Amino acid sequence: MESNSILNQFYEFLQEDLFLSSAELAVVRNQQHSVTSLTNLPMLLWQYGLVSLEQLQRVLDWLDHQTLLNLL
Repeated sequence: MESNSILNQFYEFLQEDLFLSSAELAVVRNQQHSVTSLTNLPMLLWQYGLVSLEQLQRVLDWLDHQTLLNLL
């Protein structure tokens, strides 16, 4: 399971780069208990209509970048 630090960075990215509001993020946070991995969160964002396909790609790119950083 991912650390809270990565999750916090992820939420910060969503708010600062994609301009998601706290209310929008609350939708995802409320579902988080049923989400087993940070990698599932982007699909929840898209399913709930909180991000466009373009934004979804940015989210996935961000996650890929974080994975690469953790490997170094």
